[in-house]
Amino acid sequence: MNAQIAAGEIRKHLRGIAELYNRLLLVVGPTGSGKTAALRAFAAEEGSSIVNVGVELGRSLLDLTERQRVIEVPSLLERIVGEAEGDTVVFDNTEILFNPVLNQDPLRLLKALSRNRTIVASWLGSLDGQHLVYATPEHREFRRYPLADLMVVDVSGT
Repeated sequence: MNAQIAAGEIRKHLRGIAELYNRLLLVVGPTGSGKTAALRAFAAEEGSSIVNVGVELGRSLLDLTERQRVIEVPSLLERIVGEAEGDTVVFDNTEILFNPVLNQDPLRLLKALSRNRTIVASWLGSLDGQHLVYATPEHREFRRYPLADLMVVDVSGT
């Protein structure tokens, strides 16, 4: 799926999202599938902030101990979202949220952030039947979530 088509799909999925409890849209695909290009095209068209979560959160975690990192991740992400411009915040490079050292549930974090702002986030993974998947079962970062109540745009082309 090219970036412009994917950006259009993102816009289409966001219609009416303001009325939902969680205003989260996940842009799903493997490495090289065009997630970043789609997010950039969408952000440019909508005037939304795009946040490189790996860079921004990583920078904030540098001076913290491992225990402090586990505790502070949710509030650091809230601060990052609060500093972003516009009603919709675009998250790219979210892989840091899956780091086992941080001991977080990435989907729960993203849902919590999306209660007050619309979040469009990249998800390096795939759709497997009625599930959203991150990594493979033998990988220590593996996650599998039911698709129920999730809004997703699959850019993998499958």
